[in-house]
Amino acid sequence: MNSILRKTAYQLHLWLGLTSGLIVVIMAATGCILAFEKELKHAIHPEKYFVKTIKKEKLPFSVLKLKAEQALPDNLKVSRGEISSDPSRSYAFRSLKMNEEALTYWGTYIHYYRVYVDPYTGKVLDVENAKNDFFEIVMDLHRRLLLGEKIGKTITGYSTLILVIMLVSGLVIWYPRKMNKKALKSMFLIKTSAKWKRINYDMHNVLGFYAVIPLLLITFSALIWNFEGFDKWVKKTLNGKTKTEQKAKSTVPAEKFSDAKNILDMVGNRVEKSLADKESALITFPKKEEGTYYAEVTYGNKQYQNEQFNFDQYSGKILKHQLYNDKNIGYGTALRARNYDLHMGSIFGLTGRILYLFAGMIAASLPITGFIIYLNRKKKKPKKKKGKV
Repeated sequence: MNSILRKTAYQLHLWLGLTSGLIVVIMAATGCILAFEKELKHAIHPEKYFVKTIKKEKLPFSVLKLKAEQALPDNLKVSRGEISSDPSRSYAFRSLKMNEEALTYWGTYIHYYRVYVDPYTGKVLDVENAKNDFFEIVMDLHRRLLLGEKIGKTITGYSTLILVIMLVSGLVIWYPRKMNKKALKSMFLIKTSAKWKRINYDMHNVLGFYAVIPLLLITFSALIWNFEGFDKWVKKTLNGKTKTEQKAKSTVPAEKFSDAKNILDMVGNRVEKSLADKESALITFPKKEEGTYYAEVTYGNKQYQNEQFNFDQYSGKILKHQLYNDKNIGYGTALRARNYDLHMGSIFGLTGRILYLFAGMIAASLPITGFIIYLNRKKKKPKKKKGKV
C-alpha cells in the first residue's frame, strides 16, 4: 500500500480520534442503552403500558383523548395518540412543546407529558413528565449532548462526520504493509496469549474491523438526520424524475365547524380497523386550520413497513392513503422512510438490532483503546540527547 496514503490515514485517524473521542464514546454508549428502550420500558413499568382487565368494547377515541387532556396540568392539549393492536396495551397520549433556540436540554422542552389511559375504562394509569424520563435524557444526550438543538446537534453532527473519516482511515491502517500468513492472522484474530498492550492493540484493530460495516450504516443514517442539505441531496438524487407529492390539506368550511368529536371518533375507528393485522398506530392531531389528522399504522417491528393516512379534520374524509411499498414514491423517499430502521438495525430484524448493539459497544471502546495505544507509543519515543558544548 502507498506509504504516503498510509501516513496520511494514520495522522487523520490519530488527531481526529483525539479531538472527538469523548463525544464518540458518549454517543455510542447512549446508543447501546437505547437499542432495546421499548422492551426495557415495558419490563420496568408494566403498570402503565398494560391494562389489568380486557373488555369487549373500547371507549370512543374522542373520550379517551378528553380523559388524557383532563389529566394534564395547565389546561394543556395533546398533540398525538399512540394505540396498539395488542388488546392488553394502554393508549398513550403526548403533549409536547419545544424551544429549538434553547441551549440546554431542560430549556429545549417547554413541556413534555405522556398520559397513559386504559382504553376500556378511561382510567388514567399514569401522567409522566417525560422531560425527567431517564430514556428521554439519554436520547437527548445521544442526539444533542444536552446542549440544545443548535449547539448540541451541530457538535454531534460533525462528530459523526469525523467518525466516518476515522472508520475509512482505520481500514487503510488495518490493511498490512505486507500480506502473509502472520499478517492475515493478526488482521482477524486477537492474540489473547500476548501482553496487555498487544491485546489492547488487537482489540482496537480487530474489533474495529468487525464493527466497521454496521457503524458506517449507523453513521450514514445519522448524517441524514443531522445535515438537511445532505438529506435533500440524497433524496433528490435517488428520486430522479419522480414527482414530489403535495401535502394533503383540509378544506376549511365556510360556516362554523362544531362536529370535531364525531370526526375524531371516525378517524379513530378507521385506524382501529387498519390495525387488525398490524402492530401499532400513531395519530397526530392537526395544528393548523388546513392541517389533517395524520395516521401511521405500522405492520411490525420495522417502522418503515407502514400504511399512512391523511384525514380531513372537518369531514373525516381520507385525503391521502399510501403504502410503504408504493413504487411511485421514488427511491430517495423510500430510503428516507427506512432511515430510522437503518439507524437502529431493525431493518435487518432482531439479529440486526443485536448486531448493532455489539457494534455500538465496540464503537464506545475504540476511542479508549486508541488513546491507550497513543499513550504507549508516546512513552516509547526516545528523548533527544543534548549535544555537548
